[in-house]
Amino acid sequence: MEHERRYSGTADRLRRPERLAWLELDRVVPLCLEGIEVATALDVGTGSGLFAEAFAARGLGVTGCDVNGELLEAARAAVPGAGFVRGAAERLPFPDASFDLVFLGHVLHEVDDLERALAEARRVARRRVAALEWPYRAEDRGPPLEHRLPPEVVEDAARRAGFAAIERRDLAFMVLYRMDLREPAP
Repeated sequence: MEHERRYSGTADRLRRPERLAWLELDRVVPLCLEGIEVATALDVGTGSGLFAEAFAARGLGVTGCDVNGELLEAARAAVPGAGFVRGAAERLPFPDASFDLVFLGHVLHEVDDLERALAEARRVARRRVAALEWPYRAEDRGPPLEHRLPPEVVEDAARRAGFAAIERRDLAFMVLYRMDLREPAP
């Protein structure tokens, strides 16, 4: 499946030290897990497996999914304990409610159908869907502004996909959206 906005670079480029700093893995991963019990996670658009690796390091059962077969090979090498499958965000190859957490890292701005991708994430999630995106502003790093998503576009698509509560957190370099399917247990 080809798309002009889909990442076509190398796995090494995804793991550059400056990019790792922008991603704030040490902050994003705990925020994704905060307030819910998570045993399993799906990393949609896993790329080289950065977030799959971070979730696995916390003891989660992790599956990664990506359209790029070469990146999946790099992810398998980086996270040997995780499972990786080829698939698109708009058509996830998993049964309903398969994962406690579904994470989409820098995926939403690349999909062909934003609402469908969010609906698919919601379909396979049991507890939460979290999405990390570039902020909607022109800057030297990341994709051009015309490929970025304004927050209201993401939030509106999430509501249309069936999410009632959408939380947005502006981080130092990114924006994190958290969408819960159920209220956390007391």
